Amino acid sequence: MTKRVAILISGGGSNMVTLARSMTADHPARPCLVLANDPAAGGLARAEAMGIPTAVVDHRPFGKDRAAFESELTRVLKGYAPDIICLAGFMRVLTEGFVTRWQGRMLNIHPSLLPKYRGLHTHQRAIEAGDAEAGCTVHEVTAELDGGPILGQARVPVEVGDTPERLAARVLEQEHRLYPMVLRRFAAGDRDRVDL
Repeated sequence: MTKRVAILISGGGSNMVTLARSMTADHPARPCLVLANDPAAGGLARAEAMGIPTAVVDHRPFGKDRAAFESELTRVLKGYAPDIICLAGFMRVLTEGFVTRWQGRMLNIHPSLLPKYRGLHTHQRAIEAGDAEAGCTVHEVTAELDGGPILGQARVPVEVGDTPERLAARVLEQEHRLYPMVLRRFAAGDRDRVDL
């Protein structure tokens, strides 16, 4: 049976587009929804152009009431009955209550070689630390920020004179390879780790 995938975004949605384009032919999943927390997210128009249903749950009216925001997120998601949720540049930290509800069905891509550099500014931090390589990680989402089981990683050398922007662009290329590969395997029930 084909799995239904909801993709959560906050911005331009490049990983969302890559995931959606990968879900064709004999892929075990199909996109059922692209949901943004920002009505101005560029990825919404890209999803609509691909024929994928879209929705917005703007976090701003909820202020600091994360539970109310997540309650509305859940309400919208339930209407599309996803089997899998992919966070693709979704810039909201989710609470334990929300994560527990979707535990084992939610993936995230993070622009570092976890467990290094959880959170933000990962490329700057890798350069400042003098790391020889950086990269990205796809992991299952748990209540621990960027801390769930690792399903795949892709490595990118840090070059002499790299800026965070140049490194980020090279890492993003690998994100676009890794995330679709892990999603396909995950949707088929394969949680073995992939390393690129």
